Amino acid sequence: MIKKGIDRDLLTICKDILQFERSLSDWEKHESSDQFQIGHYSGGFDAIESAFCFSWYDSQNNEFWFQITLEEVKQILAGKKQEIEIRKAE
Repeated sequence: MIKKGIDRDLLTICKDILQFERSLSDWEKHESSDQFQIGHYSGGFDAIESAFCFSWYDSQNNEFWFQITLEEVKQILAGKKQEIEIRKAE
């Protein structure tokens, strides 16, 4: 796993997620693999994982994967979580 800092695009995605004002069970009913696309990010909510699953592409267009829970989204916006763990896509 590689640690990656929280950038402006991920913060925007987190804000967008919370603006829906959905509970975890509501998100499970609105599953989408590509609902959030901004900058180098693409992803959405996965009910099986109970998390938001994303691809992130670096400047050489290498793909990395990560997921964050609804609680982690809140922690990111509160400044309590300042990095995420990503892994090279397989």
